[in-house]
Amino acid sequence: ITFIGPPANVIAKLGNKQEARNTMEAAGVPVIPGSKEPVCEVHTGLLLAREIGYPVIIKAALGGGGKGMRVAYSEEEFTQSFQTAQKESQMAFGDDTMYIEHFMEEPRHIEFQILADSYGNVVHLGERDCSIQRNHQKMIEEAPSAVLSSKLRKKMGEAAVKAAKAAGYVNAGTIEFLLENNDAFYFMEMNTRIQVEHPITEMITRVDIVKEQIRVAAGEKLSYEQSDIHITGHAIECRINAENPDRGFAPCPGLVDYLMLPSGGLGIRVDTAIYEGYEIPPFYDSMIAKVIAHGRDREEAIAKMNRALYEFIINGIDTNIEFQSRILNNPDYLAGQFDTSFLEDNLLQQ
Repeated sequence: ITFIGPPANVIAKLGNKQEARNTMEAAGVPVIPGSKEPVCEVHTGLLLAREIGYPVIIKAALGGGGKGMRVAYSEEEFTQSFQTAQKESQMAFGDDTMYIEHFMEEPRHIEFQILADSYGNVVHLGERDCSIQRNHQKMIEEAPSAVLSSKLRKKMGEAAVKAAKAAGYVNAGTIEFLLENNDAFYFMEMNTRIQVEHPITEMITRVDIVKEQIRVAAGEKLSYEQSDIHITGHAIECRINAENPDRGFAPCPGLVDYLMLPSGGLGIRVDTAIYEGYEIPPFYDSMIAKVIAHGRDREEAIAKMNRALYEFIINGIDTNIEFQSRILNNPDYLAGQFDTSFLEDNLLQQ
């Protein structure tokens, strides 16, 4: 039996965010100023936070998905934020090791999809802009980013490839960066797996990422060199969740008693496993579907997504479909002017 993914030691190394940071820093990849050693005690964290400078973000070293993560804007807030994040980390991951970084208040969240084989070949498939998020949970992703110049895309892509090579990476993975002022970028973390938003990269590159994963696991070389990768058009993905945005995004498990999926058409894809009569359980993540739209440009992709969301009807449970439409039709979103605080600064204040 062959595992489709990176070697276990690479998963372990990059799964520990502290060790991943140190690996990238040693390879010359820009990293956010932060702790270089694991932090397990409040007192140690306080000393580091003073050195790094407030605001700081406290993160679970083995965490992910926005869990075990708190921001402290001052020394007065630090102790409670650290203890809360540590308890959350222990409950979610069975580990209370933390690390601390300087917190960027209005960055864009840009990630690069990479593919690597066991012969040392690594390519990137361009970027995804994942800045539309709530509590560090992504809601809408798009590719390519509306703010990256070709020069910056090349620079960030080269950094992503360098990061993957430094880690000895094999198979599909994602290098995540924070972009400040649409200019300076910093390594945040690496996801050692294919991600929920990979379809938008497939749409704009026409590369079957899952197929490449299987080829690499079978011992074959990548089908592509970097010069073979070309971006065509624009793609957007909306995560459809069983939740009620009007009640603080409370999860809404229950029975799907009516379902009508978008009719489709050129450039529309829906990934889901729900059906009429399906019982959505309360035990898992609330995401129940993904809608992906591809257009000749960003304007067309947004128009196609608006139509798809209008056609998507689910009865029996609450969903965030209407809320996603509100995002897509917000003037700042339409203008490409947003960062990771977009929802809190705009729609969540209404």
